[in-house]
Amino acid sequence: MNQDQAHQLRQLSNSLAQHKKMSRVVTVASGKGGVGKSNFILSFALSMMELGQKVVVIDLDIGMANLDILMGTTPKYHLLDMILERKSIWSVLERGPQGLEYIAGGSGLKELLQLREEERHYFFRELEKLHGYADLILIDTGAGLTVESQQCHLAADEVILLTTPEPTAMADAYSVVKILHSQKPTISFQLVVNRVSRQKEGIEAGSKFKFAVQRFLNKEITIFGAIPDDAAVMQAVLKQVPFYLAYPRAQASLTLKRLAQRFINGAEAVPAEDGGMKGFLRTISRMFTS
Repeated sequence: MNQDQAHQLRQLSNSLAQHKKMSRVVTVASGKGGVGKSNFILSFALSMMELGQKVVVIDLDIGMANLDILMGTTPKYHLLDMILERKSIWSVLERGPQGLEYIAGGSGLKELLQLREEERHYFFRELEKLHGYADLILIDTGAGLTVESQQCHLAADEVILLTTPEPTAMADAYSVVKILHSQKPTISFQLVVNRVSRQKEGIEAGSKFKFAVQRFLNKEITIFGAIPDDAAVMQAVLKQVPFYLAYPRAQASLTLKRLAQRFINGAEAVPAEDGGMKGFLRTISRMFTS
């Protein structure tokens, strides 16, 4: 049995056993680069898996796709290979540490916009097969806001917004909320303050950010948590191993474990009509026809 057949059997088994399951699509955003978003995504995915959640990570970081590098893996195929070589989604679904399933970037939505109509249809058909396959689909769209990444965030069930306490990072994160909120007032944000020197700093930074968003945008956001500035993270990067696996007892790893449990406990049901992977793709497809 080849890899493609094995993935198809696995997907069929999941479909039969959990035909009512809705995959929650969550994008991870940041106002600027260098705030630790890719490291967060990988370790958050692994911590969710540890709690029994099935997770798929999709790397759509345009021009800067690096999740595979942080895992020390070499993907056989990238997202664009699926389309141009007509490979199934199961062929390009790679496996990283602890069996974490991910689709490598190597290209982004900007390249996808240049596809022919039949190629786009194939792309959407294949991605839709993930609907119900995983409990959580995490999407890395890259730092800042491009026209393409905006559409991803607007289409997602939820947005995790990552920032650091630095004023420039906070200001850029505020701009992300302002722009996305202006286009979709009902958009849901979970704020994570990364690289805090102490827990009190994270609480204060998150509270100030929440107050500013409430006062000037009349928008409620949730303070998801604060992650300590931990030397173990950089050490893990040098080893090309997610810090959650390389240093499971590090403060950053223990914090991720708590955040994962909080995420599961606070998760709301995904709307059957507008949510999940089908809803995400329905919204994204409008970008190609507008």
